[in-house]
Amino acid sequence: MLVKRRILPLIVIAQFCCTSLWFAGNAVMNNLITNFQLPEETLGLLTSAVQFGFILGTLLFAILSIADRFSPSKVFFLSALGGALFNLTSIYSQNTIESLLLLRFFVGFFLAGIYPIGMKIATDFFQKGLGKSLGFLVGALVIGTAFPHLLKSLTANLPWKSVLIGTSILTVLGGLLIQFFVPDGPFRSASKSIDLKSFLKVFRNKNFRSSAFGYFGHMWELYSFWAFVPVMLELYAEIHQTSFRFSLWSFLIIGVGGLACVLGGFIAEKKGTKKTAISALALSGICCLVSPLFFSINSVEIFIAFLLFWGIMVVADSPLFSTLVAQNADPEVKGTALTIVNCLGYSITIFSILLLNFLAETTNSTAIFMILAIGPILGLIALRKKFD
Repeated sequence: MLVKRRILPLIVIAQFCCTSLWFAGNAVMNNLITNFQLPEETLGLLTSAVQFGFILGTLLFAILSIADRFSPSKVFFLSALGGALFNLTSIYSQNTIESLLLLRFFVGFFLAGIYPIGMKIATDFFQKGLGKSLGFLVGALVIGTAFPHLLKSLTANLPWKSVLIGTSILTVLGGLLIQFFVPDGPFRSASKSIDLKSFLKVFRNKNFRSSAFGYFGHMWELYSFWAFVPVMLELYAEIHQTSFRFSLWSFLIIGVGGLACVLGGFIAEKKGTKKTAISALALSGICCLVSPLFFSINSVEIFIAFLLFWGIMVVADSPLFSTLVAQNADPEVKGTALTIVNCLGYSITIFSILLLNFLAETTNSTAIFMILAIGPILGLIALRKKFD
């Protein structure tokens, strides 16, 4: 019991440290554009490069059943070292748009050995209370994702490279925590061979398929919202001729979702995982649809409050979908199933990010954020049937 009590905090801390890589480039995006003379559409390109790397990484990990054939803790550790190295290399003064795209791609690739593997480690330790455990874990992902924005705000008087250096150091520390203090879990079912059929076999389960499709709808909205929070803040400031601390508020709007993930796990224990996930997905979809209204309100306080609420709802269902996926996957391919769903989910984020990026470059209309509602609507349709 004592071991299990310390395992979850260690995984959570490691996940926070390592996922700080995800938006490290976004936090210094304006600096990258200025210092390397990059095109204005760089936000969408570099964000999508990370997503694309994550997708190919999860695809490879799933096909080769890496999470089920090898020690998850070792995979996590080696991935943390690789991600930290490529993140740090982004500070090289001779980088170009091509090299930065490649570096961010490899950061995403190694994140495939961090986020889904972290969930796999948690499922190997916790069967009872899995939803609550994953709530803490995804909460760590959210705060880790937001952290570079806070680091940028706190180091405003330091060189912009300090954000990339700091997140790389954090990532190495996170990897070391897992390597030396988190052994393989007691519920791990190791697979000794590659089963190429498992990539498709997992979707034969109706309940698993419904959970996965709900997750896919959630993912259409999630990373586009996170990527464009600074853009939303700047757009509002431009419309109403005001200013505020964009980096700090970006961190708070994204990071508040971490608390929502934890709270959602507790609520799900009383109200049910599927019901709680559906409620959060519906509310985030409504936020997408009404977002133009809040851009028109000349009150910074109301606009920030709306984005904070959206930041809560947009990710509160994430650990719940991961719980549904894990609970409805066959035990011997659970790690592969989680990785496959992550792979496909993050594939979807590329399309929504690039579409939103294109619309942001071609129009100043605040109605463009309404397209994020497509995901929640389709996700709710997928979840409408009862599980067996």
